[in-house]
Amino acid sequence: MEDNAIHPKKRVAPALLIIDVQNFYLGSIPEHDRDVAIYFINLLISLFREKGLPIFRIYHHNAENGPIPETREFEYPESIAINPADTQIIKTYSDSFNKTELNSIIKAKGINTLFLCGLSAVGCVLATRNGARNNDLRAFIVKDSIMSHDTQFTRNVELMFDAVSYEVVKLIIESCAD
Repeated sequence: MEDNAIHPKKRVAPALLIIDVQNFYLGSIPEHDRDVAIYFINLLISLFREKGLPIFRIYHHNAENGPIPETREFEYPESIAINPADTQIIKTYSDSFNKTELNSIIKAKGINTLFLCGLSAVGCVLATRNGARNNDLRAFIVKDSIMSHDTQFTRNVELMFDAVSYEVVKLIIESCAD
């Protein structure tokens, strides 16, 4: 059994990570995939807000080829129901844990389980999943809430890394809130 598998006696302390859903990158995502992912991301946000659970909004910054902070391209689209109170992490590597304060914030809040959504399924989402596991956290990719430039690549990530459905996330969140 993996070290970060869910143990019956270990309390689930979840958080939602929304990764790089920035205007700059959304143009490369097939429209249908983008619409479906944004729908499920907003469902996840609503669920986590309803239960008073932490939400992290992750932004990618690359000084050489964009996007630049405080520009429209850097921001999430208005269709994503983020809140300025959601913790913001700006990263420069694919892995949201690499050279950021994410791990120390998560550990300080007692979080041990992460649900990941956003983009790119084959890049930053996958790298962050691996980074979370390298930091002894449970990390789950949420099916239909990730996207990439290629629909089949996204589906392959969901299959290869046992993505969980929104309904499973909801069941876990509701059971740990009781």
